[in-house]
Amino acid sequence: MRKSVRKAVFPVGGMGTRFLPATKALPKEMLPVVDKPLIQYAVEEARAAGIEQFIFVTGRGKSAIEDHFDHSFELSHLLGSRGKDETLKSITDWVPGPGAIAYTRQQEPLGLGHAVWCARDWVGDEPFAVLLADDLILSRTACLKQMTAAYVETGGVMVAAMDVPKAHVSRYGILDVSTDDGRLATVKGMVEKPAVDKAPSTLAVIGRYILQPEVFEHLERGERGAGGEIQLTDALAKMIDTHPFHGLRFEGKRFDCGDKVGFLHANVAFALDRADMRGEVSDFIRELAPSL
Repeated sequence: MRKSVRKAVFPVGGMGTRFLPATKALPKEMLPVVDKPLIQYAVEEARAAGIEQFIFVTGRGKSAIEDHFDHSFELSHLLGSRGKDETLKSITDWVPGPGAIAYTRQQEPLGLGHAVWCARDWVGDEPFAVLLADDLILSRTACLKQMTAAYVETGGVMVAAMDVPKAHVSRYGILDVSTDDGRLATVKGMVEKPAVDKAPSTLAVIGRYILQPEVFEHLERGERGAGGEIQLTDALAKMIDTHPFHGLRFEGKRFDCGDKVGFLHANVAFALDRADMRGEVSDFIRELAPSL
């Protein structure tokens, strides 16, 4: 019987240099989209997919993330004493229970593959998910939930995928596919950030993965890839011949919140998606439009 996906890894050790000076003292994963930090959206997505254990791979200066996923007794007492029950729920209801969160350190910034490898002892011998908080997805059904539903059919390795303009393929890991029904693509190869004329397709991997524990065997070798880093893509490419491997075109809109413009787009889109803000934000956009 196929094991279900119960654990998720959140690599949050990056320095966030593209958002300096804002990230000089604030982890980039704590940057807010409307009124929630990026990392909270990722955790809520994982919970919606049935994840039970949340593993954060952190680095120096990331204590704000740990504090965010803890209870603030003083704040809770203050809000409760003032009768602000809805506000109190907004800071408590989404926090995973005791023992559901684990933290481990990535002591050197050696790449995404290395960050995932650092979680090996917490993951053990189970399939697991990886979520990159920089990739924020606005969808009716949580992206990872879409993936776990498809994983029940396929098993093996699964990545979230989206079609990108040909001129942008050098920004992504690109899939080489053997079959593609428009939703689920069977993968026969992967290339990390290929040149435009070398890309096997325009189907790009974005920051959601369902992986098998055998990936740690490949990451253990510490082989360096693009940028001199230990690339997760390289380890996954070595699993294509031994595991079913699929890319899922998910329903939803992805925002690259590791980029300043993408982050601004996300704030506007998520504000417009909320009934309590849509009217005022729409009015403001219309007010600005004549001057653009």
